[in-house]
Amino acid sequence: MDNTYYLNLFQKTADQLDKKLLGKKQIEVATGIVLESVFLKLYKIKWANPSPNPLTSPSRIFFSVWINDKTIGESKIFYNIHALKLRQLKGYSITSRQLATDFRKKFKSVQKEWPNVSVDYGPLTLMEGWVKLNDAIIQKDILKLAKQFLEMEYMIDELMEKNKK
Repeated sequence: MDNTYYLNLFQKTADQLDKKLLGKKQIEVATGIVLESVFLKLYKIKWANPSPNPLTSPSRIFFSVWINDKTIGESKIFYNIHALKLRQLKGYSITSRQLATDFRKKFKSVQKEWPNVSVDYGPLTLMEGWVKLNDAIIQKDILKLAKQFLEMEYMIDELMEKNKK
């Protein structure tokens, strides 16, 4: 996989996101490489424990779109929402299992809008799906997934608010 090529595409896609909307929703955007995958992540600072880098905080929630050699071999781009070690999240009384159950109930109302999505995972992966990899429209597909997340991120906020200490 040409990491530089895909990282450039993912960054160009991130640059197309509506900055005013991101600011209003307090959503941060990051692109990079982790575990041999190029990613685009959307997250809120308040969804992670305070740390120098919320992207690597052990306790955090984030949406991610990614690609790697394996997904390219399958002609797919994957996406998901992770909720990691929420029991350790400062200011909240919450477990990953409870958040996953509550999130999945809310997610049912929009689940049909997400391509090839499943919620049949453990509590750390709230949902995961994929879209067919087509290099001609990869930026359009990644942008669509990111915008879909921005339309439903309030579900996580509502659940977090419910579990505030």
